[in-house]
Amino acid sequence: MFDLKGCVAVVSGASSGLGQQMAMALARQGASLVILARRMERLEEFRPKLLEAGAGDVLAIKCDVTSTEEINHAAEEAEKHFGKIDILVNCAGSSKDKGVIEMTDDEWDFTIATDETSVFKMTRAFANIMKKNHYGRIINIASMYGLVGNTEIHTVAYHASKGAVVNFTRAVAAELALDGITCNAICPGYFETELTKQVLDTPQFQEFAKTHVPMQRYGKPGELDAAVVFLASKEASYVTGLIMPVDGGYTAI
Repeated sequence: MFDLKGCVAVVSGASSGLGQQMAMALARQGASLVILARRMERLEEFRPKLLEAGAGDVLAIKCDVTSTEEINHAAEEAEKHFGKIDILVNCAGSSKDKGVIEMTDDEWDFTIATDETSVFKMTRAFANIMKKNHYGRIINIASMYGLVGNTEIHTVAYHASKGAVVNFTRAVAAELALDGITCNAICPGYFETELTKQVLDTPQFQEFAKTHVPMQRYGKPGELDAAVVFLASKEASYVTGLIMPVDGGYTAI
C-alpha cells in the first residue's frame, strides 16, 4: 500500500520547513516531484536530496504563489515535462502576526494573499490538469489555528486565512468529487520551521505547550509524513473533504 511510483506530485513552499518535509515524504514513496518556491537556489540544493530519497524525477520551478502568472506558467511547465499531475500539496504560506486592533490593511492583505488566495489559484491551475485524466489528490496544508482561536499569539489574519482554507477544502471536495479528484486538508499543530522557530524556542511558549498540548511537546520532523502519504495515495480513494488535525491533541480539548 501507499506506493507512489509513477505518480507526479506538486509541492509549493518546497524551499524550507513543512514543504520540504512533505516533498521528502512523497519522494520516499517513489513519487516524481515538481517543487515550487520563490528561492530557486534553495530548490536546486534540495533537488538531489529528493532524488537520493527515491523520487523518480524532480523538476524545480521558481514560483511566487501570490502571482497568477507565475502559477499558470508553473502548471504549464509541469504538464509539459510530465504530461500529467496526480497530487498537489498546497504548503506555501507566511503570516504577519498581529491582533485585530493593531493589524494594518497591508498586513492583513499580505497574509490572506499568501495563505488563502494562493491556495485557490494553485488549485484552479492544477485541478484543470488533473481533470484531463479524471484523477487527482489535492492536499491543503491549513493549521489547527484554522479550527480554533488561541490566547498566546495574536495572529488574527492567520486564523482567518487557515479557517478559509478549511472550508475551501470542503467546497472543492464536493465540487470535484465526480471528476475523480479528492481534496483534503491537514491541520498541523506546533512544528518547528523557519517561521515558527523564534517563537517556539522561548521558555514562555514551551511552558504553554506543556499545559495546552495533551502530548506536552511540539511535533517532530516526520510526524506529518503519514498524513500526507495517506491522503496522496490511490488507497484513499473514498476520502474527501477530510480535515485532519496533526496536533498532539491540541484541538481535542
